[in-house]
Amino acid sequence: MSDTSIPKSAVQDAAPVRPRWKTILLRPEAMTFVLLILATLGASLLSPFFADIAYILESFTYYSEYAIVGLVLTLVIISGEIDLSGAAMMALSACLFGITYQAGYPISVAILVSLISGVAMGWFNAILVIRFKLPSIIVTIGTLTLFRGIAQVIAGDRSISKFPSWFVGIDYQYVLNLPIPVIVFCVVALALGVILGGTVLGRQIYQIGTSAIAAQHAGIRVNRIKTGLFIGMGVASSVAGLLTASRLASVRYDLASGAELQMVLIVMLGGTYIFGGRGSIIGTFLAAWLLVIIATGMTVANIPINAQLTVLGLLLIISIIATNIIYSRTQR
Repeated sequence: MSDTSIPKSAVQDAAPVRPRWKTILLRPEAMTFVLLILATLGASLLSPFFADIAYILESFTYYSEYAIVGLVLTLVIISGEIDLSGAAMMALSACLFGITYQAGYPISVAILVSLISGVAMGWFNAILVIRFKLPSIIVTIGTLTLFRGIAQVIAGDRSISKFPSWFVGIDYQYVLNLPIPVIVFCVVALALGVILGGTVLGRQIYQIGTSAIAAQHAGIRVNRIKTGLFIGMGVASSVAGLLTASRLASVRYDLASGAELQMVLIVMLGGTYIFGGRGSIIGTFLAAWLLVIIATGMTVANIPINAQLTVLGLLLIISIIATNIIYSRTQR
């Protein structure tokens, strides 16, 4: 009879089981949650308005469009890709919406044109990345400029406005004392959270981000899933563009200009690993609120916009470094 017992040396060399509380505290989402609490307390010292939930909800409506795109961007980055053209897709889809409505078509047709343009832009990114095997960061930097340029060509330097009264001011429309943009963000976060954390598709996205080659050998349709994620980015961007058009009551080619920083920052602050394979929707959800508190707090403190961009840039770098450190410790 063979001896199948484990040698004592192997038991001694095995890594000790990490306590559950330590595992939770070492997750990036825990860091984001702690930062959110600290930022809220700090902002409350700057202005008493931060102690008012209604004020925070109102402030969130100014960033809700970026946060919605950031939720889908989380899935894209977990899959091992990145899409920096979200803000440009917002602008182009919004301009197409405005031009179509001004041409005399019903607003329902204009909305449909905007959504279809989002699908087309996402599909275009996917073709360049997946079929032509080009790096997604280079592709989306290029299409960022392309889409913004097309928006300027079709809309010019003018503002497109005069939309129906029922369409304008969505940030002032409430359901159960919650602004509609906040509700949209929460619904999208819940849906994507369930998909990513509780479905086969979610596990496949993680596997693709960990090793696309291994995922292909495991029978996962890597190209189809990545194509769907890029198209999802396009649709989310067009929805965000429509929400922005409603909030501002006008559209321009420079709509959401520079918002790429906020979108990526939300995802990175939420603990999504820049190289793919790790991340969560709950982290991005918390990070969106954290960004709102920080940005609004700096505005209340009368910090110049240039200094605010510097702070956000530093936060992006720090969040990437912190996430890498946390994940490297959990792999020991």
